Amino acid sequence: MLSYRHAFHAGNHADVLKHFLLVQLTGYLCQKEAPFWYIDTHAGAGLYALDAGHATKLAEHIDGIGRLWQRKDLPAPLAEYVDLVRALNPKTNQNPDEQLRAYPGSPWLAWQTMREQDRLRLFEMHSSDSRLLQDNFREAGRRVSVQAGDGFAGLKALLPPQPRRALVLIDPSYEIKQDYRQVVETMNDALKRFATGVYAVWYPQLSRPEPLQLVGKLKALPAKRWLHVALSVATPASDGFGMHGSGMFLINPPWTLHDTLQQVMPYLVEALGRDAGATFTLEQGEHSVD
Repeated sequence: MLSYRHAFHAGNHADVLKHFLLVQLTGYLCQKEAPFWYIDTHAGAGLYALDAGHATKLAEHIDGIGRLWQRKDLPAPLAEYVDLVRALNPKTNQNPDEQLRAYPGSPWLAWQTMREQDRLRLFEMHSSDSRLLQDNFREAGRRVSVQAGDGFAGLKALLPPQPRRALVLIDPSYEIKQDYRQVVETMNDALKRFATGVYAVWYPQLSRPEPLQLVGKLKALPAKRWLHVALSVATPASDGFGMHGSGMFLINPPWTLHDTLQQVMPYLVEALGRDAGATFTLEQGEHSVD
């Protein structure tokens, strides 16, 4: 049940989409002086080596962040994210060419873009990753709280957050089908407790019905505004195996984000696409919520 380790997939095309959006969302929340919390239900280890250990076995970053690493024509919103990754790979005697050797997870990117008054609340159930997460944030002090446990359950205890402002990232592995149901139930409960929060739900594109069903159920939630964006990097495999893309479903997104994505998503299709099946989806909607 807990076999998934994100280190095998760090920096892949799904991370590019998720983390580019994360940087946009934290930047939006930082526009107001009032503090906010970043809550991550499945935080992983926080930082990943790309030149050693698990990441070298699949090397998925080569067709993800690796394809953007040397580009000189990045749209400004995408360059902001790549620059944060670049800050983890500075020029040193050991890395004179500033090669891509390390990749930040969602908590690290959030931490780097947030302010002194903001707080991170991180959950990770996998025991090894939870210990690594604790170690990676050992110098963060009281700004960061790491809990080894179920982020779905932990989220309930944090909502509504004390500052009444928060970004919640929900990105389970979906290795078990009940994760899809759990995401919908968790979001429904979260909106009852804290309807004005900014929520971001990540999901994989697979040759199975569950991801599409998940999006449909998220659209039906009693949220005032939603935005759905997905990046398909390849035609689904004929044998139905593997992930051919990923998506993010956002609740209460910034008003300007749709325009930003209209600019960035065609670029990502060109940069990360593997065949003629590469494409993107971008849609938004509103509900009348009493």
